[in-house]
Amino acid sequence: MTPRATRLLLFLLVGLLVLAAPAPALAADGTIVFTTLGRSRYSFDIFALPIAPLSSSSSPAAEARLTDGASVNYNGNFAPSGDSLLFVSERNGTLNLYISPVPSASGSRREALEVPEAAPLTPLLPWDPIALKDRPSLTPDGANLVYVSTADPAEAPRRSWAAVYNTHLPSGSTRRLTPRGVADFSPAVSPSGEWAAAASPGPDGWGGEVEDLDTDIYVFRTPDGSRRTLAICDGGWPTWADETTLFFHRRDSDGWYGVYRAKISFAGDAGVSAASVERVTPPGFHAFTPAASPGAPGLVAVATRRPGSDYRHIEVIDVSGGGANAYFEVTRPVAPRVHHFNPFISPDGVRVGYHRCRGSGNGDSPLLLESIKSPAPDTFSLFRIDGSYPSFSHDGKRIAFVGLPGLFVVNSDGSGGRRRIFSGNAFPTAWGWKRKGVIYTSIGPDFASERTEVDVAAVSLGDDDDEEDSNISIKKLTVGGGNNAFPSPSPDGKWIVFRSGRSGHKNLYIMDAEDGEAGGIRRLTEGPWSDTMCNWSPDGEWIAFASDRHNPGSGSFAIYMVHPNGTGLRRVVHSADGGRANHPWFSPDSKSLVFTTDYAAVSAEPISNPHHYQPYGEIFTVNIDGSGIRRLTHNSFEDGTPAWTPYYLKPEDVGETLQASGTCAFEDCHWLNIDAQPHGLMCGRHA
Repeated sequence: MTPRATRLLLFLLVGLLVLAAPAPALAADGTIVFTTLGRSRYSFDIFALPIAPLSSSSSPAAEARLTDGASVNYNGNFAPSGDSLLFVSERNGTLNLYISPVPSASGSRREALEVPEAAPLTPLLPWDPIALKDRPSLTPDGANLVYVSTADPAEAPRRSWAAVYNTHLPSGSTRRLTPRGVADFSPAVSPSGEWAAAASPGPDGWGGEVEDLDTDIYVFRTPDGSRRTLAICDGGWPTWADETTLFFHRRDSDGWYGVYRAKISFAGDAGVSAASVERVTPPGFHAFTPAASPGAPGLVAVATRRPGSDYRHIEVIDVSGGGANAYFEVTRPVAPRVHHFNPFISPDGVRVGYHRCRGSGNGDSPLLLESIKSPAPDTFSLFRIDGSYPSFSHDGKRIAFVGLPGLFVVNSDGSGGRRRIFSGNAFPTAWGWKRKGVIYTSIGPDFASERTEVDVAAVSLGDDDDEEDSNISIKKLTVGGGNNAFPSPSPDGKWIVFRSGRSGHKNLYIMDAEDGEAGGIRRLTEGPWSDTMCNWSPDGEWIAFASDRHNPGSGSFAIYMVHPNGTGLRRVVHSADGGRANHPWFSPDSKSLVFTTDYAAVSAEPISNPHHYQPYGEIFTVNIDGSGIRRLTHNSFEDGTPAWTPYYLKPEDVGETLQASGTCAFEDCHWLNIDAQPHGLMCGRHA
């Protein structure tokens, strides 16, 4: 390991030792599989186009692809020299920051269309532990890298781990610029490199928002984070046009995201203030994630969502005229039916970059199963699946999952391809312990009320379940609806625990595993709350479930456990008041749980990503006594529905022919479809 990497590693490990007790080694080997909403289909690359108005007689310019056409590459930024691209990339099971050369704007047509990589790139931050690294910038001399990361645990549950760091690349020396106990997002470095700006919820922390975050903009010195000052109330995604001008976005009372310009003044030791703040874009369309550059005075690039369009596009606004601003399109003439994200402008003001899905024509299709770097690779492996509610068969050879709609089975080694065994809407899956080839699931509409007709069903693959679907049979085990879901069989094969809303509240019940309600049923929990997402431990001793019984109807869920006879009820983990911990699944030795939670809050501004219903979800494990909580995933997306098997699946065991169901099949943020609600403004919090 290089001296730079050693120093960086020591810095991060010391931070972890200070902020959290050491997590005990997990007791059970095996594999954890989970889903990330839409992520398997992103196929993002970074592209660039010239900044030039398109006249009626001219044709769109050739779009330059600046990244490799195979990895998931996004949130780029040009290096100060303009000849290199700094960007985030997900490759080798983790994400990191990279820098690569870019072609000149006057290069050949082949150069303009794609940039082949001469050699594999080296990550700029060879970190352990695993962490998110995002929205990078370099200081003007190219020596210091400023970025946001989740390397250090927050000091309390439901507080974001996101913080801004400054790494001196030649030495590897790293300094945290964000104060302890505070989160920062979307950092930007001023043209001189002396100042940085970031969006932050401040000392109050994250309030549970899943759309626009309640952030203000703070300015501080880039070298050490000193002279930190609240400069602008209610704003996000700052960008410097020059040493005293910041652009940012804000969602106003009219419901539209707009871009604003602020003049910043520096008053010696007295701090920083915004002398004036003015709106640049009018209501009537969304404009957000602005980008400015000293090389393009008077120009700001923005992502927009225009009325009548289902796609976000990059536009450039000329704000130098003193009157009405001039707008010209960049991406719509080139790729009208593709989402374009998070623009950035070259230092010379000639090009605007952004990331978008490269589509199905370039690069490899995403894998159905993607190996994610495990924080304990000698103990368990970690995989993302392009599907929801996965579960392994008890020999580890097959995985069931749902496609919403559709129920599918696939061999875990990638052989044989994907089999659709049910075309309708199915939900959580669990394999029978004793009945070969039987998968328990629930069938019916999603996100349903207590009275909706959802029923638990047993799907039998037949005696020879390697053949086609001719032997498949489906048997409903519950009758009359009542939102019966989340079945989990007992390890002796005799019973199934499930949740039902038949009483008017969602509680847990146990019924016969083969004959369903007709073979016997009894109520396990009772109360005016929601007990749901249940899982029976492999040793048969416990049933884990998610519940809001501590605050019924609040939307806040914690993980509880109870013995199958109804005794021993206790809470295992709760992220905080208002927090969520869901979808528990036992480890193979029944001593730990894997689950999804908002324990680490959000890691990025949600508007900078495609749509995620819960952009705070990460995968954690915890011992069943509530100790040893441990974070497994670090990203800005929604991770959920984990499952755990004793079968240890190695990355090399998964065939590369096991393809996902589609590329670029994701949606933009649903809340950009305007249904304007009052959105007041006050410093630090929205009214």
